[in-house]
Amino acid sequence: MSDETAWTPEYDRTSETLRWLRDKRRSHRSRRNRDLGVIGYSLVLLAGGYGTTFVYRFAKRLEHAAAHGDALEAIRRTLPAGLVLLALSLVVLAARDALWRGPVIVPGPDAAWLLSQPVDRARVLRPYFRLTAGLAVVAGVLCAVAGGILLHLTGLSSLGTGLASCLPAGLCLPLLAVVLALQVERRTSLGIRVRAWTPYAVLLLVMLVAQTGWAAAGHRLPVLEQVELWSGPWGWAAQPVVHAAGGSAHTWPAAVALLVVLTAAATRYAHTVSATVPTTQLRARAATATTVASVMWSVELRAAKLAVSEALGRDGRESRRRLPMPRSKYLVVVWRDAVALLRAPGRVGSAALWTAAGAGMSGMAASLDGRSRVAAVVMALFFGYLAVGQLAESARWEADDLRRSSWSPFRFATLMLHHAIVPAGLGAVLACLAAIPFALKGAAWALLVMPVCALPFAAASIVAAVRGPVRSELLFIGIPTPFGDLSFFVFLFWYAAPLLISVTTLSFALEAVLAHGAGVEALACMVLVSLALTAVLLLGASHLARKLRRH
Repeated sequence: MSDETAWTPEYDRTSETLRWLRDKRRSHRSRRNRDLGVIGYSLVLLAGGYGTTFVYRFAKRLEHAAAHGDALEAIRRTLPAGLVLLALSLVVLAARDALWRGPVIVPGPDAAWLLSQPVDRARVLRPYFRLTAGLAVVAGVLCAVAGGILLHLTGLSSLGTGLASCLPAGLCLPLLAVVLALQVERRTSLGIRVRAWTPYAVLLLVMLVAQTGWAAAGHRLPVLEQVELWSGPWGWAAQPVVHAAGGSAHTWPAAVALLVVLTAAATRYAHTVSATVPTTQLRARAATATTVASVMWSVELRAAKLAVSEALGRDGRESRRRLPMPRSKYLVVVWRDAVALLRAPGRVGSAALWTAAGAGMSGMAASLDGRSRVAAVVMALFFGYLAVGQLAESARWEADDLRRSSWSPFRFATLMLHHAIVPAGLGAVLACLAAIPFALKGAAWALLVMPVCALPFAAASIVAAVRGPVRSELLFIGIPTPFGDLSFFVFLFWYAAPLLISVTTLSFALEAVLAHGAGVEALACMVLVSLALTAVLLLGASHLARKLRRH
């Protein structure tokens, strides 16, 4: 007899079982609540101590920027496409999140033992659905309040009007996202479709980003905006905000009515079927969530990422794409890395998107000056680092478990250096493609500067792969200062050292190119700095690889 059909009304033991569990868990629940209270208190202190100043300065700068008519009109023009972009991003995130967690997630012991007892599944599972829906609504209301305040600070609407216009989205969109996530959690076939449609959804989001930027520059597409505002609940929720800001959305009452009716019907249906999530799905998600929670407490972010990635890719299908085998042993690592990327094209797609984001930020940096340009340069290089890092997963796999390198004809340190070839080469190709629009506009130097940045980023990715297990003891070394204990910042520097070193060094060189012109001397300096940084990082990677192998 299956777990789902083990309960019948005449053999109902739900009340007795849940009462027994509450008694057994009373001490554990009290300890957990105390721990959560301490964590919440610490977060409130951090938010109050550091966040208040940041929020105040951000609000003042936003008011100053909105005081200029051009900035205010640019914000108003971007609202239709920008709000639809945010709502559709929530849809994609909810669907992807449901592949490994979902709104109905029970603790591991409950999934392994309680659901196999003669208990009413509805009384066990529906409280978890209500908890997730409630937390989503709370988060949505907070975002609606923030949105109303932003509308008021920018002068687009009064505070009351802004809050009222954002409230339908804050209440309804989180509930609809929870309903969607529940359907993905319940139906394996829908999960397979989510995995297959994710690249197209990301492409749609990229197009909306481009439309938003195009609108900010003064090139609106009114017909397309109206289609988007009526294309679904993501557009219905945006209409009252657009109307409050002075945009064209005069039929917003009908859109809000449709949104409320759809949300109420969908939420009621989801609450009814929340008890029908298969036990196999619950157990798999409970195991993944337990792994993620345990490694997050030990700051093992890599282990958490692997657990989530395994759950996201669990669709029962495996690509078998191959490339011709090389004849030289010196090409075998390149061949393996290329085959790995061929079988996981999503990584190449992610690298292309991060490269495009970096190119867009570089274009913005070229039109700015002062600190704004420095910040844009750093952000562009950060995006480039993320792009190349997506292509170095094979190196991280080899470093996670040294037994995997037993196939290699090279020593471990040499193997790691070979793993930098494909990320550097493919990253340079993507950067060269992203530089073509700059070259067409007269900045031919971008065809050299952007690809050459991929070399140190690839070396930095190898350094990050072989630096060894997370040194959580750095969090407790104790460095008292008048501003507090700096142990966390020491740990953060250790964790982000490859990123910080590569981005900081390249930002100085790239800033010189932008500030003094792309002359021969500036370009030669940029290339030399990139090559020297690559050599230093590869030497560091070789040293760390030998050290990791000894331990």
